[in-house]
Amino acid sequence: MSKNDETPPMQEQVQQIPISELHPFEGHPFRVVDDEAMTRTVESISQFGVISPLLVRPDPDGGYEIISGHRRCHAAEQVGLETLPVIVREMDDDEAIIAMVDSNLQRETILPSERAWAYKMKLDAMKHQGARTDLTSVQVAQKSPGKTSRQLLGEQVGQSQDQIRRYVRLTNLIPELMDMVDEKKIAFNPAVELSYLSRDEQSHLLEAMDYAQATPSLSQAQRLKKLSQLKQCSPEAMEVLMDEVKKEELAPTVTLPTELLRKYFPKSYTPKQMEDTIIRLLDQWQKSRQRNQSR
Repeated sequence: MSKNDETPPMQEQVQQIPISELHPFEGHPFRVVDDEAMTRTVESISQFGVISPLLVRPDPDGGYEIISGHRRCHAAEQVGLETLPVIVREMDDDEAIIAMVDSNLQRETILPSERAWAYKMKLDAMKHQGARTDLTSVQVAQKSPGKTSRQLLGEQVGQSQDQIRRYVRLTNLIPELMDMVDEKKIAFNPAVELSYLSRDEQSHLLEAMDYAQATPSLSQAQRLKKLSQLKQCSPEAMEVLMDEVKKEELAPTVTLPTELLRKYFPKSYTPKQMEDTIIRLLDQWQKSRQRNQSR
């Protein structure tokens, strides 16, 4: 068959589907929240409508499952639209997961928990595809021989294999600890170490953190992991470890006696006025140094 005789691929048509027939992707890891970005989306849709169609697939139980466009759908509901432009595509579960993750990883702001669950879901789908023999999907057709799913995912998202593994480790955290990672109360590296604790140990750690009014440093998290491996991570051991004063809290500070400063200020100046004046003079001094260095 010549190229001219080949049948061109069918172009997918955009349809108008009632919002009432659309529902979120099951296990969708990306949060749809009414934040500043959502406000901008609502304003845009109220003015121009939904320009980019949603991607959905038919649900055997009725209606359509959203693959891409959860935020647009939510914003359209707030505006009061009754229908949305969509592209309906037949996809199996693995294809749908990969398409859903890929479309959402383009967002500007992604929480650690969202990235962790997205990587895990896509890796599982890629591994499942690789284990099947009845595949015709593009994702598998493009799979490079000799490369693991983690290697391929890393190349696609611009992350090392180790970083992919570390993100996926976060899915072993209990929800309370995962929330603390999202809220930047626990740093990423300590969180990865804590993911090796059992769920019971993680629950006890929450109590130890509350007792000490502190979150684990990387060193403490590594020691907690070691205690867990040795089966010695008891609630009492956690409290002792978490009650340690962190090194950064012991960092040297500069203290100037008030008597020493008084001779440079009018007697009527309060400590706050003295502090503000010192900061202002230091700013001027720094700018002067920068000017001199640039000459």
